[in-house]
Amino acid sequence: MLASTSPFRRELLDRLGLRFQTAAPDCDETRLTDEPPQALVQRLAEAKARAVAAQFPDALIIGSDQVACLDEQVLGKPGSRERALEQLRQASGRRVTFETGLCLFDARKAQAQVCCESYQVHFRQLSEAEIAAYVDREQPFGCAGSFKSEGLGIALFERLEGADPTSLIGLPLIRLCELLRAAGIDPLQA
Repeated sequence: MLASTSPFRRELLDRLGLRFQTAAPDCDETRLTDEPPQALVQRLAEAKARAVAAQFPDALIIGSDQVACLDEQVLGKPGSRERALEQLRQASGRRVTFETGLCLFDARKAQAQVCCESYQVHFRQLSEAEIAAYVDREQPFGCAGSFKSEGLGIALFERLEGADPTSLIGLPLIRLCELLRAAGIDPLQA
């Protein structure tokens, strides 16, 4: 089970060739006071997985959550053109860290494996015209940090750093494969 309605996470999980279903998790995603970003995404990834466990008591459930961080500021999904423009102005010429929480919850055993994958995005110095053109073309209003790295967003970057490039899209597949193997499922043998 994938505890997510994200089309990006669904597309990523499809790459592993495993049969799965999706379910919308119902959980409060409010950040706790002074909660560090890594703790937030791990807590929410597990909460999302546990939220669908009652419906699927015999399943392995995958939960994931992601935030973008610029210095100490957590950048959420912009939701509007104006907010996307502002986020990209702030990121121009700077590094944004993406923290992606991942949980593999075994509902039969009520056991959770939880981790966090960090990924660094170094933005080029962007002009106002580049920012506006990008936002108008891709309309990344539902994406943390206001870009889609799997699309034209790649043109905004100077470089990327991290162990798992799929974590930037929202589901770290390398780490997920590790968790699945620990749970007795080898994606290469499934």
